[in-house]
Amino acid sequence: MRIILVTGLGGAGRTTVAAATALAEARAGRRVLLVSEDAEGLPDGGGLRVLRPEPAADFRREFLALQARSGVALDLLGAAPFEDAELTELPGSRPFALLRALREAADGDHELAVVDLPPLPEALAALALPEQLRRYLRRLLPPERQAARALRPMLAQLAGVPMPAQWLYETTARWEAELAAVQAVVEDPATTVRLVLEPGPAAARALRTARLGLALHRLRLDAVVANRLLPAGSEDPWLAGLTAEQHRHLAELRTAGAALHELPHLGRAPRGADDLALLAPAPAAAAPGPLPDWTVEDRREADGVLVWHLPLPGAVKEELSLVRRGDELLLTAGPFRRNLPLPGALRRCTVTGAGLVDGDLRVRFTPDPGLWPRTP
Repeated sequence: MRIILVTGLGGAGRTTVAAATALAEARAGRRVLLVSEDAEGLPDGGGLRVLRPEPAADFRREFLALQARSGVALDLLGAAPFEDAELTELPGSRPFALLRALREAADGDHELAVVDLPPLPEALAALALPEQLRRYLRRLLPPERQAARALRPMLAQLAGVPMPAQWLYETTARWEAELAAVQAVVEDPATTVRLVLEPGPAAARALRTARLGLALHRLRLDAVVANRLLPAGSEDPWLAGLTAEQHRHLAELRTAGAALHELPHLGRAPRGADDLALLAPAPAAAAPGPLPDWTVEDRREADGVLVWHLPLPGAVKEELSLVRRGDELLLTAGPFRRNLPLPGALRRCTVTGAGLVDGDLRVRFTPDPGLWPRTP
């Protein structure tokens, strides 16, 4: 199933574009799911279903489930459990509700899911959450430690501190499975991002920033939507000046190399399905396919050098820095960062250089003595 994630600058009309895209695809005969908190005037039916994430209800459900699983520990502590009615949504729960809705969308029987994401910075942070949280869970509660369950009482006596309870491992395993499922949806070749911009001074910079973040997290940009274009040829000098300025910024977007869809300004806020029909971008093209793998090239030359080959788009190459942190590489591109775990053999190697070769980042590693025999 194809998934289109719609984001953009705040106020650029991403919710309107997401709704218009879903409606147009449904009217073309496809089974479409629109995931949006804010879409109005789009009732279910006619090939279109609307899923509205409910962060407050999602938070209460997850909190109460966790409270129920840890009931024995809470009773021992004399803690009074919370009731549904007294729970209020905490800051930061919104992205989790959105990610669960994304997984639900992927599990449905639709041909296309259109997901209305938050503005660009929050959207990229939310899409990176599954991988980041899985990394935290692996560091804090490594799965291999569960093999010592029978030894925990003895280890607790020897260490003088209590060992983690089994319910904690079970909860961690459940979270790991859910996060892995969401991450698989985000990284699927059929999932792409559509960026909505209003041509203006911030548009080209926003596109550059989006490409940095998307490339670093290996997400695919399928199109840029230039929204609210003013009509050309006005005899009013004030309107003609605004139009000319807008078209200068539109030319910058055209030269950026991304597929560009241009949508008109209606002269009013869109109201209902008829207005949305006037704002539908071009039909969703086929997904561009998987990105090249980030692979280890075992060159094992006379000096025993390994090379890690990371194909990255040009936007990242210009602002990329790399630092070794234990068993990980920390990649930073502009305001974004990503931790990449090193493959097993490279954990016993020393980073001896990094640079761009044939347009790609290549990290050179020298194996520690004894990792394998030197090539004659």
